Formats: sequence, C-alpha cells, structure tokens
Amino acid sequence: MNTRKRQALGLVVLLPAIAAQADDGGISFWLPGQFGALAAAPTEPGWSLPLIYYHVSVKDDASKGIPRGGRTTFGLDAKADLLFAFPTYTFADPVLGAQAAIAVGAAVARSEGSVDVTLTGPRGRTFSGGTDDSLKGASDIYVMGTMKWNHGVHNFMAYSMGNIPVGAYDPDRLVNLGLGHASLDAGGGYTYFDKKNEFSAVAGMTYNWENTDTDYQNGIDAHLDLSASHFITEQTHLGLVGYVYHQVTGDSGSGATFGDFKSRVNGIGPQVGHFFKVGKDLWYTNLKGYNEFDAKNRPEGWNVWLTLVVPITD
Repeated sequence: MNTRKRQALGLVVLLPAIAAQADDGGISFWLPGQFGALAAAPTEPGWSLPLIYYHVSVKDDASKGIPRGGRTTFGLDAKADLLFAFPTYTFADPVLGAQAAIAVGAAVARSEGSVDVTLTGPRGRTFSGGTDDSLKGASDIYVMGTMKWNHGVHNFMAYSMGNIPVGAYDPDRLVNLGLGHASLDAGGGYTYFDKKNEFSAVAGMTYNWENTDTDYQNGIDAHLDLSASHFITEQTHLGLVGYVYHQVTGDSGSGATFGDFKSRVNGIGPQVGHFFKVGKDLWYTNLKGYNEFDAKNRPEGWNVWLTLVVPITD
C-alpha cells in the first residue's frame, strides 16, 4: 500500500457531533475527540462517505447543581448513541496551494437521561425527586471546510465548522439532540507521518450564539485533540488518543443564573486503525475510546467512536 493511498482515507474525522444536552448543561458544541489519526494528511480528490457511530455515557456530580435548559438538576446520568453520515468532497485543484474539502452531515440518534433531583423546572415550576427522559430523532445539520498543505512528512490544516440548528430540541426536555442555537468553530492542525509513525494535533475555538429559548449564551471554548500511533503492518496502526477541553470565557445571559460556569474536561484512551480493500477501493476503519477525568461544570464519563470511511468512485 503506497503512502498516497494510506493518506487518502485519513480524514478520521470531519465529525461535528452532538451530545445529550444543550450547551447550558455544560456540554459544548465541539465534542472533544472529533479529530483523530492523520487528521491533517491529504486525501484523494473526489467523494467519500465517513460513517461514524458514537456512544457516550456520562454522569454529573450528584452534589452540585447544573443548569440544564430551564432546569436546575442534580445527579444526571445520561447515555446517547449516534450514527452520522458525512458526505465529503475533496477538490482536485489546489486553493492557495492547499487541498480543499467540504463536508455536510447529520446524525440519527437516541439519547436518554435521568436525574436524582430537579429543583427548578421549566417555566418556573418547582419539582422534587428524580425524573427521566428519552428521545429519538435527528441532530442539527453540520457544515465543515478544510484546507490541507503537505510538505513531505509534515502536514498542516486549517478548518472551520458550523451548524444549522434544526435538530430535535425542546427547552422543556431533559435531553435533546439539537443544540437550540448556532455555533461556529475554527482552528488548525498538524500531522507528522513518515509511513511508520503518526502524530496529529488539532486545536480550535468555538463561538456560541445565544439560545433564545433559555436566554443562555455559552462562553468561548478552546480544545485540543491528539493522536499518536505506530503502523505495526502496512495496513494496521495502534496507538493512543487524547483531548483537552477548556472554556476560556464565561457564560452569559439572563438564563445564566450560575454565573460564568466555565467548564473543562480531559480524556485519554487507546485506538486501532485498519486499511482494507473492497474491490479496487481502499476503505478505512478506526476504533477509539476515551476515559474522561478532571471535569468541572460538565458531565464526566467515557465514550467510544467507530468510524468507517468509504471512498465513492465513479
């Protein structure tokens, strides 16, 4: 397998993802771990179809209240399963010396959650005791653009990503699949790849517009996704992934009753990736997982990503 083909399916991940709750629950528009192995490496021109299954399981600190939509809750326990389809087109002609690509996608998902106590409910009602909720539906629509520059073993990338907030969202629900507001994320990345070893780092920042249903605006978020792996054969690589997420400005709006409520979380875990032939085409699959730690004002838990990148040839 030549290097060009190995790089051709390295967009593991152009995935804009959605979590179980809206931003004011301590969950960000940017889902840490979205970028992975070979993130900045060039890809083959033309169409491809990344398919991503994502499972997340998180819990809040039961002793600390969290604003969530119109509620103040304690002891959230939430799980979500999402399946994304993300058609991607990579242009053959360079733009400013870079390889440009654009992707548009969304997910179908199921989310469920329960809380131990709800002190203040939607529209000012007061509750005590636990409650639970579940929801099946579609996420917001996400659009991402990338530009990648290759210089031998060194690869550089710039990207931007935003959402169209049309997913299943109701401020009165405990769990949602849409964010209820628009966001814009932008950043850059680097990949070192010498045919045997790979290291990728992608950093970015997110701006969130106000959620007019809850009068809540999340602050600016900063994030860093990391991947390091070694090819044990020409087709298979093993390694580690990690992320750092930190909110750098506070939340605001009349709904931000907890003040700036800055959040953070870190994660680390293993990964395995494999290239394989289907007919004349080279497909790629990747399995990675993260265990989270050092969370603040944000649910903490674990998550697993299974990615399949399918080239679409003429």
